[in-house]
Amino acid sequence: MDKLMNRSEDIGEFVPMPDDDMIVCRCEEITKGEIRRAVHDGFRSLTEIKRVLRNGMGLCQGQTCSRLVRSIVARELGVRPTDLPMTTSRAPARPVEMSVYAKEVK
Repeated sequence: MDKLMNRSEDIGEFVPMPDDDMIVCRCEEITKGEIRRAVHDGFRSLTEIKRVLRNGMGLCQGQTCSRLVRSIVARELGVRPTDLPMTTSRAPARPVEMSVYAKEVK
């Protein structure tokens, strides 16, 4: 757990990879390279990365990308994915027309 929050510990230089342009979070169009770069810039928790990059804040609320983001961060830090604390998540929200609410008031 020390490795996760100890920002003074060197995790190595960021080395670009051929698949860094792969989209991981489709809702917010976040790439694997952006996530990897954030880890090397000192953002060590999933919550910090979520706040900086906005991954998992789109329409699906992380339902499609959270596991992949977690595995990328864990790989960069050299820890198991289960060592990373979970972020808070919400159920996916969908737009609802006001007329739907108006019908319930009667």
